[in-house]
Amino acid sequence: MEYEEAKRLAAAGSDAQRRALAARNDIRPEILYFLAEDKSADVRRAIAGNEATPRQADLLLARDTDQSVRELLAQKIARLAPQLSQEARTQIRDMTIEVLETLARDQAVKVRRIVAEALKDLTDAPPHIIQELARDLEIKVAGPVLQYSPILTDDDLMEIISSGPIRGALTAIAKRRRIGDRLADAIVAAAVEVPEETETITGLLNNGSAQIREETLDLILDKAPAIEEWQEPLVKRPLLPMNAVKRLAEFVSSSLFDLLTARPDLDKTTAKAVAKAVKKRLAAEAKQRESADSTTPPPPGDEEAMNGAIAGGKREQVMAALGRDAALDAVIIKKIMTSMSAKAVTALAWKAKLSMRQALQLQLKIAGIPPHQVLNPRGGTDYPLTEREMEWQLELFTG
Repeated sequence: MEYEEAKRLAAAGSDAQRRALAARNDIRPEILYFLAEDKSADVRRAIAGNEATPRQADLLLARDTDQSVRELLAQKIARLAPQLSQEARTQIRDMTIEVLETLARDQAVKVRRIVAEALKDLTDAPPHIIQELARDLEIKVAGPVLQYSPILTDDDLMEIISSGPIRGALTAIAKRRRIGDRLADAIVAAAVEVPEETETITGLLNNGSAQIREETLDLILDKAPAIEEWQEPLVKRPLLPMNAVKRLAEFVSSSLFDLLTARPDLDKTTAKAVAKAVKKRLAAEAKQRESADSTTPPPPGDEEAMNGAIAGGKREQVMAALGRDAALDAVIIKKIMTSMSAKAVTALAWKAKLSMRQALQLQLKIAGIPPHQVLNPRGGTDYPLTEREMEWQLELFTG
């Protein structure tokens, strides 16, 4: 098209003519720049999507009042971003970065998300833009960068974790490739005690590249009996410490026994311990099935029978056994078991000489206490309350 004709159409053509002109890639840059301020949003959208548009015009469009214009511009710049480091013209490269900066701060989440998706896995993305996107208040924007960006260092991620990140940020970080033990420690410390972050620990356990120290794994194992979705990822994790395998054998569902006993890294001692624990669990479950219709409480001191009754949700039998073994009236037992108090139920289990792991299952299976409210064992096996505290809990009900 002749230059004079293009000028005439840009200034006085119909909306359709100006829109068609804005979409052409054989028009002089100054014409395209002129159309970037056209009154018609349709024309500006065509300019925003045109890769021949000069970057000076893109800077105007990055602040356009019409969101759809900015979205189309973000999509175009996203296509150009991978070639940013190859751009030999310093001025063009600097202006492109300025456009990205503006779009990364856009009020529309969709615009910012387009930029985040474009930059998330680039090794030469502008670091300051990556840092800003990683701290965005919308997980749709921050998530892709937190999970994939090679620009973010462990120190960056740990600073984000310590600042109290938005919901979903920890989960995104937990899914990164090559998580070192220091970063894994920070993720677990921030998530393991927070019910809303259960998915974060699941993601970390499913991440085969995550290096988790034994001490950190113990923190997860303390909570795992009450959180079923962690159990299969734990059983499947490569190179588990043998102590962790033994602990898993005591509480994972029977459907995971085969996976646990088939682990290729089991030494002979651990294999025997796991086999014994599995056999014990299966026997308890068998007893529970046999006594499904029975109202007789488990015999005193029969740990397997008690485990089976608790696992089977045999409320009346379990409560009768608790009353007998704790020497408390049935009315008091019922009050405690319906109180929804994790401390009171735990104290009752202690009084009845149950193990803390049985106390945990008692809270979940019989008392109906939600997983995020239960009292977990200290150190994997110990009661988390002092004897005086537990006596006091019981006195609240016994007077």
